Amino acid sequence: MGNHRKNLLSKSLTYFLLLAGTVVVLLPFWYMLITSMKPQAYIFELPPRLWPSEVSLINYQKALQTDQFGLYFMNSLFVAVLTTASTLFVSSLMAYAFARLKFRGKEVLFYFLLSGMMVPPVMLIIPQFIVAKFLDLPDKFLGLILVYITMNLSMQTFLLRGYFEGLPKEVEEAALVDGASRWLIFWKIVLPLSRPGLAVVTIFTFLFAWEEFPWANVAIKETTKRTLPIAIALFQSQHLTEWGQVFAASIMGIIPVVIVFAVFQKYFIRGISTSGLKG
Repeated sequence: MGNHRKNLLSKSLTYFLLLAGTVVVLLPFWYMLITSMKPQAYIFELPPRLWPSEVSLINYQKALQTDQFGLYFMNSLFVAVLTTASTLFVSSLMAYAFARLKFRGKEVLFYFLLSGMMVPPVMLIIPQFIVAKFLDLPDKFLGLILVYITMNLSMQTFLLRGYFEGLPKEVEEAALVDGASRWLIFWKIVLPLSRPGLAVVTIFTFLFAWEEFPWANVAIKETTKRTLPIAIALFQSQHLTEWGQVFAASIMGIIPVVIVFAVFQKYFIRGISTSGLKG
């Protein structure tokens, strides 16, 4: 009976802490959501309400119709999708080579690749801009995409290499005996078995490309090529007192990230618990 009470108390405390943590995390997002649905006259009402006395979607309508918001949204979506797909393709190839192939200097090259994770991205802005200027990439989406890919390769290769090393070698060896090429094994066996690890890479890369601000702010000066983080920052400075519109724009900026996570979440937990643990 004593052990039962202890277990019940332990579970109750665990659920309470999880619930409290969830409230703490979600409360700012909830306040942002309800503020985006308030008319301007009710934004600064005291005491603040957790549900608006008058619900209105006018802030969303104004945000979509102001300052080319829809164009910036599509720019960010284009850059994030291409960055994610390219990073997934390149990092999976590199990770498989480091996990399964034998070649001279493999470990040295791998740890040299990992050294890229130790450099703060802000320190690389000037060298990146010099290279981009030499290649005529400023004010081009390609300049954003290439930099985002290189900034993600180290981490994503590290994560996928750990996941690939956890896959059973017997399946690949049997396929090699049957005459399958490494390329066929990679596409038909390794990648389908690695969906959790690929989901982790997809979510992390998309989130990075979607919300990255410093490099986009430096590399993009042409108005029609701006991405959403730049647009929201400028939107806030232009509509500083219209917080309903600012929060409405921010809520719409969160939606693609939520959708990506919802699509891949069933693989995410399993992938994050196993990726990068070996090697």
